[in-house]
Amino acid sequence: MTADVTEPGGRAGEAPTPLALPERVEVLRSRRVVTPDGVIAAAVHVAGGRITAVTGPDEIPPGAHVTDLGDLALLPGAVDTHVHVNEPGRTHWEGFATATRAAAAGGVTTIIDMPLNSIPPTTSVDALATKRAAASGQVFVDVGFWGGIIGADANNLRDLAELHDAGVFGFKAFLAPSGVEEFPHVSLDALAAAARVTARLGALTVVHAESPTVLDTAPPAAGRSFASWLRSRPPAAETEAIASLAALSAATGARLHVLHLAAAEALDDVLAARDEGLALTVETCPHYLSFIAEEVPDGATEFKCAPPIREAANLERLWDGLAEGLLVGVVSDHSPASPDVKSVDTGDFGTAWGGIASVQLGPRAVWTGARRRGHGLAELARWVATGPADHAGLGHKGRIAVGADADLVVFDPESSAVVDAATLAHRHPLTPYAGRTLDGVVHATYLRGQRIDGPRPARGQLLAR
Repeated sequence: MTADVTEPGGRAGEAPTPLALPERVEVLRSRRVVTPDGVIAAAVHVAGGRITAVTGPDEIPPGAHVTDLGDLALLPGAVDTHVHVNEPGRTHWEGFATATRAAAAGGVTTIIDMPLNSIPPTTSVDALATKRAAASGQVFVDVGFWGGIIGADANNLRDLAELHDAGVFGFKAFLAPSGVEEFPHVSLDALAAAARVTARLGALTVVHAESPTVLDTAPPAAGRSFASWLRSRPPAAETEAIASLAALSAATGARLHVLHLAAAEALDDVLAARDEGLALTVETCPHYLSFIAEEVPDGATEFKCAPPIREAANLERLWDGLAEGLLVGVVSDHSPASPDVKSVDTGDFGTAWGGIASVQLGPRAVWTGARRRGHGLAELARWVATGPADHAGLGHKGRIAVGADADLVVFDPESSAVVDAATLAHRHPLTPYAGRTLDGVVHATYLRGQRIDGPRPARGQLLAR
């Protein structure tokens, strides 16, 4: 039992003023700590859920509890700003408990949930409250929320300011049909009207950028042929849409962001927009950096996503663009569904839901490709943690630095393991990564200094912008 500690010098007859006991400092020490200044041997000091110091490995305060990681690397927790949790309404596809437990197992400590596939979609303050109530008490990592922009006439334009005040991290719109009737896509005119509002709010607008005009003229996908699916979503659908977004950014001054870029040829427009000083940014996903169309088996609908996985040359150009700094980061676009919705029994790419289940595997998938191309742990941290965190306005996440949340991942970058889908924590063990060897092994994940991987309590918080 610890005696109470009181402050001396109180007046006679008064109870002494309690003096708070200092919180014990936890120290994680590694010969490879991945900081914004590079990979160094260091001791990371944690108290009150924050990083209080990053010192030399032997600079340990008296009484601190030390976890010595040796050669295991210590990385910042990944920040996945593109996750479809689907709860409420489609929790049989995925839910907050399963999605966030999977994230924790994979070294992801913060996710931002997309506004669609749940019912209701997050297109009003009331819907946001419903979503937050569904998530409350069952999140294993920190969770924020995107709002949505819907309809040919931007039906919920009047809701955007209220949603922004309620703390959403920005607004998502589709230029092409979303696949669910309760989240209709917007016209370019409607997006322009919404962009003028989000520009005034200083809010980020994130866009599924495929041109419906191009998609309408492409042959429809049908049957088990992946080539049929690929032909139905040509690169021109992305490049035309992204060119329109660049023009819209120039006209409105809005911060526009291209989600899940697959067509690498659009990077030319992204570079031109950056050179013109436009507020247009872009991300990509691990599956576009990991798989190539030439190797997707017919009938393997777990590979179906929109835009589609493209050819080998396209993959290499995406890696080049990432290395050149043309993308803000790599995020999962975790969009799982049940086997029946994925048409697993028929293998029909025309009827299957388009989405890749990967929230648990994203950092490892990126590391696998990065390592084989000569990139290091500093680049990995920048692409899956710091870049996405900064883009979403989470400056206290995604970095090992004094004052940041102590969201940390113990990682063995030299080991590798075959993905056993049965061991994944998301609701359905259906992923194109099944059977694939990925480099890197996550040994432990910490959220604000506390372990969250494995059978541990749900310690996540619901975030507001």
